[in-house]
Amino acid sequence: MPRWSRDQVLALAPDARSVAAARRLARPGTWSGLGSTDSLVWGRCQGSGKDPYQVTVDLSEPAFRCSCPSRKQPCKHGLALLLLWFEGDGSLDGVADAPGWAAPPIPRPERGARRAADGAAVADPEAQARRRAERLELMDRGLDDLERWLFDLVRGGLAAARAQPYAFWDTAAARLVDAQLPGLAERVRAAATLVAGPAGVATGGAAWAHDLLDELGLWWLAVRGWRRRDDLDEATAANLRVVLGWPRASEEVLAGPHVADRWHIVGLREDGDDRLRSQRTWLWGEATGGLHVLLDFAAAGQALRLAHVLGSVIDADLALYPGSHPRRAMVVGVPRTIEAGGHLPPGTPVEGALETLADAVATNPFCPRVPVSLAGVRVTGAARGSVVVDDGGCALPLRQTEDRWRLLALTAGRPVDLFGEWDGRHLHLCTVASENGLVGL
Repeated sequence: MPRWSRDQVLALAPDARSVAAARRLARPGTWSGLGSTDSLVWGRCQGSGKDPYQVTVDLSEPAFRCSCPSRKQPCKHGLALLLLWFEGDGSLDGVADAPGWAAPPIPRPERGARRAADGAAVADPEAQARRRAERLELMDRGLDDLERWLFDLVRGGLAAARAQPYAFWDTAAARLVDAQLPGLAERVRAAATLVAGPAGVATGGAAWAHDLLDELGLWWLAVRGWRRRDDLDEATAANLRVVLGWPRASEEVLAGPHVADRWHIVGLREDGDDRLRSQRTWLWGEATGGLHVLLDFAAAGQALRLAHVLGSVIDADLALYPGSHPRRAMVVGVPRTIEAGGHLPPGTPVEGALETLADAVATNPFCPRVPVSLAGVRVTGAARGSVVVDDGGCALPLRQTEDRWRLLALTAGRPVDLFGEWDGRHLHLCTVASENGLVGL
C-alpha cells in the first residue's frame, strides 16, 4: 500500500477553501458505507441533497470520483475521504467489498500508474506529463482572462472599481479558481475588502487607491512572469508558483536540500478568518544562522496540527521549499530532542530591518513580509500610533491592532529585543525577549 502523509493529501487540494471544507467533513459521523482496499477507498457523504454523495478515490493515481456537482478536482468530499483514510492508518473499517458504484474513477487500462515488483504504486511519467500539460494550458487561459480583466478595470479607473459590488471581485476570483490559480484568487477576493470593506474605509483619503494600485501591479507582474516562465531561474519560478497557488508535493520537497541544526522557535504568528486559520512558525538555526518558516493550516474551530512552543529548541532536519529568502521549510521526521531556553537571533537597529526587506523584495517582489530581529529598541507612542525606536532615532510603526498597553507593561519603556514581521509599512510583532524568556504577542 502506498505511504501517505497529511501534507500529501492536502497538497492535492485545488485551493485553501477546499482544505478547510475537507477538514470539516473528515469526521466519521458524516459518512456511511466506508471501506477500503490496498488501492481503493470509498464512502457516502451526506450533503445538502436528499441522497448522500458517492465518493471513490483510486490511491494509485490518485484519481477521484464524486457524484456531487462541484467542478473542482478533487472536490472537498474526495479530500475528506482521503483524510479519513489517512487518520485510520491506511484503512477504513466498514464494507468488506467495494459496491458497484465504487468502481475505479479511471478505467484500468488508462490509469496513470503502474505497480513496482513489491506492489507499491509508481507514477507513470507519461500520465504525469499529460496532467501537467493540461494544468499549464488551463493556467494559461486563466491568466489571459485575468489580463483582459485588468485592462478593463484600469481603463474604467480605480474610483469606478471601488464602486463595484463584492460580486465583481468574487466572480473574477471564481474564474481563477477554475483555472487552478487559487493564490491569485485569494488576492482578488482580498482586494474587495481593501477598497470597500472596513479596512479600506478606515484608511480614508486615497490610501486605498495606492494599496489597490500596488496589488494590480503585482497581478500584472504575475501575468508577465508566467509568460516568461521558461526564462526564469529556479528560485524566481518557485516564488511565482507560490503567488499563483500551485502547491508542491511533499516528495518533491523532501527530495530537495536539507539543513540540520538546533532550531530555536523564535516567533509564532496566526492569521485567518471564519473559514481557515494559518500559523507561521519561525525557526532560527543556531549554527547556520538561517531563518525559516513552517506553515500549518486548520479549518475554523479545529486545532492547528503543529503544536510548537515559543522559546523551545528542536534538533531536527529541515527540508527547504524552493524559492527565495525567507524560505518555507518542512520538518523531516520527528525532532530528535526538545528543550527549553531558546533565544532570539542577533538583532540589528531599525536600519537593518529596512535593508532586510529591500534585499528580499529585490529577489522576490511578491514577498509579503520578512522576519526581523531588532536589538535595543523602545516601544513608545506617537501621534499616529505606537512605534519602536532605536538609539539612533529611527522608528518603525507598529500595526494599529498591536496591544500597546501590554507592550508597555512588558517593556516598561526600557530597551528590549523584539522579533516580528516587517511588511514595508507596519511591524507585526511576534516576540519580546524578557528576563524570564521569550514572550509571545
